[in-house]
Amino acid sequence: MFLKYALRLLIFFALTPFFAAAQGGLKFHGSEEPINQRTSYDVFGGQTARFHESFDVDFNLALYPTTEFGYILRIKNKDSNRIYNLFYDGQANNVVFRLNEEGTHSLIVAEVDKTELLNTGWFNVRITFDLTRDSIRLNVNNHEFRARNDELPDTYSPVVVFGRSDHVIDVPSFAIKDLSIGNSNRFHFELKEIEGEAVHDADGREFGTVTNPEWLMNDAYHWRHKASFKSQSVAGANYVAEKKEVYYFNKDTLITFNVRSGQSRIETFEQEAPMRLVLGTNFVDARSNKLYAYEVYYAEDLNYDGPSVASLDLNTYTWNVESSERLPMQLHHHGSYFDPIASQYTIFGGFGNMRYNKNFFRFDLNSKAWSTLEGLSGDVLNPRYFSSVGYLKKTNSIYVFGGMGNESGEQIVGRKYYYDLHKVDLNTNQVSKLWEIEWKQDNMVPVRGMVILDDSTFYTLCYPEHFSQSYLRLYRFSMKDGQYEILGDSIPIRSDKITTNANLYFDQELGNLYALVQEFEDDISSDLKVYSLAFPPITASELSSYAKEKDDLSTVVILIAIVFTSALAFLLYRKRKPKEDEPAVNESPITITVTREKHFKEKPESSARANSIYLFGDFVVRDRKNHDITYMLSAQLKQAFCLILQYSTTEGGIASQRFSSIMWPDKSADKAKNSRGVTINHLRKVLSELDGVELIYEKGSFKLEYTDALYCDYIHCLKIISDSEISKHRNDLVEILNRGRFLQLFDHPLFDSFKEEMEKKLEPVIVVEMEKSFEEDQLQTVIALAEALFRIDPLNDTALIYEVQALQKMRMHDEAKLKYQSFVIEYKKVMGTDYPHPYRV
Repeated sequence: MFLKYALRLLIFFALTPFFAAAQGGLKFHGSEEPINQRTSYDVFGGQTARFHESFDVDFNLALYPTTEFGYILRIKNKDSNRIYNLFYDGQANNVVFRLNEEGTHSLIVAEVDKTELLNTGWFNVRITFDLTRDSIRLNVNNHEFRARNDELPDTYSPVVVFGRSDHVIDVPSFAIKDLSIGNSNRFHFELKEIEGEAVHDADGREFGTVTNPEWLMNDAYHWRHKASFKSQSVAGANYVAEKKEVYYFNKDTLITFNVRSGQSRIETFEQEAPMRLVLGTNFVDARSNKLYAYEVYYAEDLNYDGPSVASLDLNTYTWNVESSERLPMQLHHHGSYFDPIASQYTIFGGFGNMRYNKNFFRFDLNSKAWSTLEGLSGDVLNPRYFSSVGYLKKTNSIYVFGGMGNESGEQIVGRKYYYDLHKVDLNTNQVSKLWEIEWKQDNMVPVRGMVILDDSTFYTLCYPEHFSQSYLRLYRFSMKDGQYEILGDSIPIRSDKITTNANLYFDQELGNLYALVQEFEDDISSDLKVYSLAFPPITASELSSYAKEKDDLSTVVILIAIVFTSALAFLLYRKRKPKEDEPAVNESPITITVTREKHFKEKPESSARANSIYLFGDFVVRDRKNHDITYMLSAQLKQAFCLILQYSTTEGGIASQRFSSIMWPDKSADKAKNSRGVTINHLRKVLSELDGVELIYEKGSFKLEYTDALYCDYIHCLKIISDSEISKHRNDLVEILNRGRFLQLFDHPLFDSFKEEMEKKLEPVIVVEMEKSFEEDQLQTVIALAEALFRIDPLNDTALIYEVQALQKMRMHDEAKLKYQSFVIEYKKVMGTDYPHPYRV
């Protein structure tokens, strides 16, 4: 009876999902990082798993372009010294995986088309050891490769290590998820951790360890900044999922950024665009591989009567005039969608000439003419702009969400914000108002496009455009009744100019949402930033509750497992007790032996000092006794500290409401106030462990006050670069920069401007001090400063020249050539063209 109930409990937990389905995975830092910062994942840790007859290692793999060769994993038999490893080389047109018997020869060489794997995003890899038939199979994305191995044992106790392992330090940039190892009895590891070095199996048990992890579960909540570009003239931007490419163009140049490879290239047109760009509005026809730039209206004061629509052939990079027709008014912030089957581009709404628009206009690629969607009936769709527009093929309908405007369309009447959804059935031309919800938060507007995956929900980005320093949030709305959730964290946006815009895209193959944020500085020059978020995205509460959920379930499952194992062992013992002279036989195909040990030792950095805070390189806090207390700061506390520090050094503090709106934008005022109080109290508790720093609240703002008793490398760096005699403190500057980039592990978009401003201050100082150091024959300092400059700008010519010349003067000619070649390779990847300057001795 006892065993019966234990089995029922286990079956219940086995059939009940422990965690909501979401993105996850473990990303490995490879050879692009120092050796001690590369990722190593020991799957079984101090435990032993024993398999009979066969077993396999099965996982999903994603490849990154940062480092394209190295060892994915090693499999060692605990009972022998034979080791197998999987080596990856992605530098050529095809990807090559080699399954090697380490130190002897390659058993399998698997060559797979590179485009196939890159466009897949995640793909399956499985290594199968058939112990009875002495064979090994390697499956890569459904491509199977086999090899004989006559020396496989009948029983195998694998030690499986991904990434850096012992002396094997060449690690590529990759990620794994959904790992399982075994045969009919298996270990499952979903790798859905959000922090820490402990790994849990699918049953919630702590199992195995990882060093230097990057948990991709966070990518379902935190928007990841992918790239930034700048144009001095009017430019437009778009994303095409079929190509995995972002296009950022102006009158004479096209920048193409591949979100999968991370590479960008620049194409300069032989002839400029034949039309005048005012807003840079555009769409892409992936079938014909053409980008269409269009302007619906030209103000009379522009004195322009040329083309209004032109197409750019993305194969030949040549422009063609499509139309000179114009619409009767300017339409700032209109919504839009493109129907590739009908070859029609449709826009709705917009603002211009002191009026709001309520018409749908279509541009037909075949007739090359604009027309108005006539004959609409049903509910009234008021004139508006800042609406989000989408199309669903299943219902053959256009959907319009939100915006602001009024019934008359006249700007002078004033405007109201709309939080409603309209459906325009293109089969009947019937307009239906599906819902309108009461909005109790700050007013906001959506971006021009929405992502609709089915007829139940849609996604769009929304932001309060009436703030100069604003933020975008991702919303998921119900098509049925307007219920919504806020997903992911925020993306900063400066919304001063009416030309500033953002848009949302979905790439189903890569499983990512992409946001393009284009900020105009003066209605002419603009910055484009590209962000990604893993799909399906999660809420802040889901992210914060995940770790606790796992800990709670871990305790329950372990107790049940102990009960079940004890009961089963007791029954088996009662059923059959072996004779004294009979050898013990293990009938189970899998055995677990726990031999894990944990040692906690604190080893301070050789250069770290007591009472200090480090923001360059790894974020580190050491108390007055020189103990590392970084662990006391959660990710949120680190963000809060850096946010207050940033505003303390630039604006004398941050207003409490501003602090709340940035840290908890999806919470009500009361809940944000409570969260703020808890966070501030925790932060003050941590800072009380240091001397010379205090978090105070004064005149409605939070700020940090500090004395010379505290060492903060950021504050010290600001003092150095503001000194009129920087060279006297050059060694201190080099020591700070040697730790790494400023806030290098802070991927939150919130700190993009903080990092950019710091690097803008540092770059000219580094160049000057590098030149002076070269003149003074301080060659090691030259190299250190050059490397610091490369961390800011990987394609900096000045850094290359001085570092190569310094290495040559030190007679390190091989190192000089290697540095030059590495620069040339990186230049080719990013720019798409060869580096124009040859190596000189």
